[in-house]
Amino acid sequence: MRHYLLPPLLAGCLLTACGSAVVNPVTGQAERSVMSEQDEIAQGAQAHQQVLQEYGAVKDQRVQNYVNNLGQRLAKLSHRDQLQWHFTVLDSPEINAFALPGGYVYVTRGIMAYLQSEAELAGVIGHEIGHVTARHGAQRATRQQDAGLGVLAATVLGAVLESQGVAGAGRLASNVSQTAAAGYIASYGRDQELQADTLGAEYLSRSAYNPRNMIGVIGSLKDQERFAADQARAAGREARSGSNWLASHPSNDQRLQQITALADQYRGNYVDEGRERYLQALRGLTFGESAEQGLTRGQNFYHPTLGIALTAPAGWTIRNDAAQLALVNAAGDAALMVQVAPKQSGQTHDEVIRKLIKPSQGNAERLTLNGLPATHFVGSRTGAQGQAQRVDATLVSGPDRTIFVLIPAAQNATALRTANATLAQARDSFRALSAAERAAARPWLLKTLAFPRGGFAQLAKSSPLPNAEAQLRLINGHYGSAAPAVGSLVKGVD
Repeated sequence: MRHYLLPPLLAGCLLTACGSAVVNPVTGQAERSVMSEQDEIAQGAQAHQQVLQEYGAVKDQRVQNYVNNLGQRLAKLSHRDQLQWHFTVLDSPEINAFALPGGYVYVTRGIMAYLQSEAELAGVIGHEIGHVTARHGAQRATRQQDAGLGVLAATVLGAVLESQGVAGAGRLASNVSQTAAAGYIASYGRDQELQADTLGAEYLSRSAYNPRNMIGVIGSLKDQERFAADQARAAGREARSGSNWLASHPSNDQRLQQITALADQYRGNYVDEGRERYLQALRGLTFGESAEQGLTRGQNFYHPTLGIALTAPAGWTIRNDAAQLALVNAAGDAALMVQVAPKQSGQTHDEVIRKLIKPSQGNAERLTLNGLPATHFVGSRTGAQGQAQRVDATLVSGPDRTIFVLIPAAQNATALRTANATLAQARDSFRALSAAERAAARPWLLKTLAFPRGGFAQLAKSSPLPNAEAQLRLINGHYGSAAPAVGSLVKGVD
């Protein structure tokens, strides 16, 4: 949960209804398009500002320079080397990479943690460059208009692994309606995905990286699926049958077969995979949640920037998204939602209730939560269709005059009644961050070290990660496989 509310969705530029003929830089063929290259650049630049506001960029300029230099080398060998390309590492634990039309490419620090070499990172970036060079965003905008669905602005494709196995991963796909890129994120067709894979392999080969490194990327994502399934079974939950990136993406099994066939077409003297350079770039990078986003530690949630803490009841889980924090019960049918009230909604509880909740009637009760001024409001409001909606919200004044809104939510009335007492327990845990909790609210950082004789079990003993041995295997590309050689450089987490 970040300390700002999401901005309104970007408004699309008006595009001509009939479009015009544009030569595709990759195929050399003319295609009708409602977006010129100038439109792509303009809309990419506009959306770029929202992406930065939504996620934030990693502040380590060393990491930004490393990724940008790699991306620029690949882009200069692409079919659109004349574009002004931009490569940004986003401050997000999501395992994600995506591109905006016009030359804007993003990777998250989350996906970087699970890659094993510079060549694998190049494979991810090359794939996203391929979406831009082949004008896939413009093609989708044209198809949307042809289908009578109205004007679509720029399109983003995130390579999102829909796995809840790793904290923070995969929630973008299920919450696109709340993200800054909501109007832009959509699935490309399978032919476009295959074309982007083909272009990525070609760009890797031109850059003297073995295209087979793209196989390693898909293998890493398949390991994420296995890890998520193993964790679900261990917790007594139903394991997912398989995770796709986004709705129309080929499954990772299909993509693995396709990319293997692609890579086999290339023959060259590929020597330097850049593993040591890559591991050096990762040193000190935040792993998992950051202090700016809030940190989950066991059943506790700490937000050093906002100065607040909550504790999830036993058996409940903490889901920390960009838009809000949710404490969710074991059945998954009830949750306490926590959001920051926007400054423009008022400086007092009554103002926020009036401007944000907009009730038609109700009663407000003054109380305190662990010494913090609070107001519990119960009433009703009129919904969009004119129907009466029940409202139950608790407003709490936290540090720096920030007002928080805590709302109990459930799948239905029965689930709400069943969880009511525990929802109140979760709400009543809201508190100002203590000095001891602030000291405990330290982000985890990636490090590199020599692989010990005791293997991953030995590494896990000094790691703060939950399920440490499994997660350490995962980030090192050895989940369910043999260990690396003793003394070789591997990733750890402090």
